[in-house]
Amino acid sequence: MVSKETHKVPLLENPIRLQEYAVGIFKTIPTKSGIKKAIKKGLIKVNSKTTTTALYIKGGETIELLQSKENSQKKHFNFPLDILFEDDYLAIVYKPAGILVSGNSFATIDNALVQNLQKSTSPDATRPRPVHRLDYPTSGLLLIGKTTESIIALNQLFEKKEIRKTYHAICIGKMGRSGEIDLPIDNKSAFTSFEVIQSVESPRFDFLNLVELNPKTGRKHQLRKHLLIINNPILGDKDYFLENKIMKGKGLFLHASTLTFTHPFSKEEITITKELPKKFKKIFPQ
Repeated sequence: MVSKETHKVPLLENPIRLQEYAVGIFKTIPTKSGIKKAIKKGLIKVNSKTTTTALYIKGGETIELLQSKENSQKKHFNFPLDILFEDDYLAIVYKPAGILVSGNSFATIDNALVQNLQKSTSPDATRPRPVHRLDYPTSGLLLIGKTTESIIALNQLFEKKEIRKTYHAICIGKMGRSGEIDLPIDNKSAFTSFEVIQSVESPRFDFLNLVELNPKTGRKHQLRKHLLIINNPILGDKDYFLENKIMKGKGLFLHASTLTFTHPFSKEEITITKELPKKFKKIFPQ
């Protein structure tokens, strides 16, 4: 059985591509990739016509989403979240390691947002949703949009690389004090800079290093792949590792510690930091 969501586009100052505008306007599709897939499957219509990702929205159009009824009845996941910043437009929450951001599973951060965040009072308020991802085993800060305009604006900031993400990891082996990794991933350019904050000798791993990481691009598993390439994989990584250098049972030692960006509406400079998890501090007491 098919149900339908309809959205009337208000007047816009500038035209915007459908795949960017439509992020956040429908309850059941929270991500840009999801919008792209729906367009390609012919599930999104503009003025009653199927369309392409290249279409520009100018204002006044009617956008429809066709979807299965079972997918529209999404249950909420009762999971308390640590909220580090929240206003009427966006929020920053902490994602613990070992939980998905979104996807087909019930136990996701995406499904827990409604119970944890205050509903926006803006006219274009929508169900809050993440605007980027963190890997399942990675802990750290996650940026959430609460209005249609905010979700669009935050996605644009990511595309323009105007959101700075800082990570911390514990890496294996001897490392230089700092460096840059400029090596492609999946045939796409990828750039990461790193700085070693502290090192300790380890009977099992020779050396362990507390490392600050600043990715300039956002390729899938970029930090994990880059660090393996330079023979300094992240401690606890079961996918990108050196032979006989795997530590099991403690999870991945990768943490998204800081987000810095200009708030798209208040224009305030936002910098939010989440302290390192306890398992980091057992190796490197602060």
